[in-house]
Amino acid sequence: MKNAMEPGRVSFDEKMTVRKAIEDANIPFTYISANCFAGYFAGNLSQMGTLLPPKDKVLIYGDGNVKVVYMDEDDIATYTIKTIDDPRTLNKTVYLRPPENILTQRELIEMWEKLIQRKLNKSFLSKQELLSSMEGLDYASQVGVGHYYHIFYEGCLTNFEIGDEGVEASELYPEVTYTRMNEYLKLYL
Repeated sequence: MKNAMEPGRVSFDEKMTVRKAIEDANIPFTYISANCFAGYFAGNLSQMGTLLPPKDKVLIYGDGNVKVVYMDEDDIATYTIKTIDDPRTLNKTVYLRPPENILTQRELIEMWEKLIQRKLNKSFLSKQELLSSMEGLDYASQVGVGHYYHIFYEGCLTNFEIGDEGVEASELYPEVTYTRMNEYLKLYL
């Protein structure tokens, strides 16, 4: 996220400062890249300003076909605990990217529509419309909109390969039965 836009870039800059200090001090580490917490991004079908799923209409970012990684918070904790004292994660970033939870916003919406057995009215928000919406917002809201831009328009969670400095959690720990988003969404019925 070295190219993240302002003002949301501040959170990534701070993380990079801490990481650099840890590595410069030769402190052993394991970083966890948890991606989109389901409680904030899945249950509401990635709608800003609510934590509940929409009942009638849904806003789709761009064409809704950018891949996003949605993670149940309990699964994040499970994978994180498994990394403790695991030499395979020493001085690496563990990416939580279980394959069945790498979904587009459209796929997530389709899961919800199947569960509620009806279609939602869909409207689409272009990149320019999203970025223009930042004008006049308070600082925290601008940060949130910036993060949505990187996630849903640029695909920052999935537009890279995990290199030698990282490992993927579901490959490391295939015994973990992680929560698929079609099951997670049932919590909202």
